[in-house]
Amino acid sequence: MKKGYSLFWLIPLLVAISAYPVVTRSVIARESVFLILMYVTLAASLNIILGYTGYVSFGHIVFYGIGGYTAFYLMYKFGVHLIPAMLAGGVASALVALAVGEAVLRLRGAIFAIATIGVNEAIKSLVTNLAFLGGATGLFFNFKIYRSYGGAAKAIWFAYYLMAAVTIVTVVVSYFIKNSKFGLGLFSIREDEDAAAVLGVDTKRFKSLAYAFSAFFPGLVGAIFFFKAGNIEPDDAFHLIKSIEMIFMVMLGGYGTVSGPVIGAVIYERLKGILLVNPLFKNLHMAIAGFVLLLIVLFAPGGIVGLLRERFKKLRGVLE
Repeated sequence: MKKGYSLFWLIPLLVAISAYPVVTRSVIARESVFLILMYVTLAASLNIILGYTGYVSFGHIVFYGIGGYTAFYLMYKFGVHLIPAMLAGGVASALVALAVGEAVLRLRGAIFAIATIGVNEAIKSLVTNLAFLGGATGLFFNFKIYRSYGGAAKAIWFAYYLMAAVTIVTVVVSYFIKNSKFGLGLFSIREDEDAAAVLGVDTKRFKSLAYAFSAFFPGLVGAIFFFKAGNIEPDDAFHLIKSIEMIFMVMLGGYGTVSGPVIGAVIYERLKGILLVNPLFKNLHMAIAGFVLLLIVLFAPGGIVGLLRERFKKLRGVLE
């Protein structure tokens, strides 16, 4: 698969976006960009299983919740630093994906999508009934935990820097997966899984690895987000709407591309921010997103990147 030049503009773009709040020292800008970076990471990670492999995971937010709870508990109970706790959350999410994938990845199409919703709801119910995880009310940090980071204010900036780093790593990993033999195998599964198996692709192993990769990064995001929030509860950690948002961002930007989820995430965060502060549309942002998604599926299945690549052939090397 021919390599393009997406990273030559994607990485500088992400660095520039990440640097803006640092340069301006604007708290409002920091919170907005934090959400953009979080959405980019979630969308880019989902794209590995949805865009590259063709498996639509409606319950993918479960890995965000697993990573968040794993890291939060380690920090809450044992005082583990955010970085190792975050990595533990990512690994826990990937391991669960490997275990769950043994069952759900045997399914295809709508049945797989429904099964992933079931996995999310089952784990949410399990966590809700575990007393050591705080049950339905969740867990809350004592602000003393932030002392080792220089106080709560510095801890928030530390979380921001980590999110920026995780976002860039996620996009780079997504790029190299797409342009590798492994990625070629995933695309062959997406196009025709039975034919791929006949041609020698180990479809079971490829799908499992793709699912694990796509779960690892949401686990990191969950750890960082809930560290910054200072509390975690099942409804927030396993909110199914977030999975729908992830799918929307991937489809809006262009599924199966590296740049598509980045573009889709940036546009969605800005669109959501505008709608939420508008009294007329603040409760309708998901309905509007659903309508836009319907238009994309009907008239532009390749998303924004697909449209640009189709109309401007010279952009094919930089929009992949």
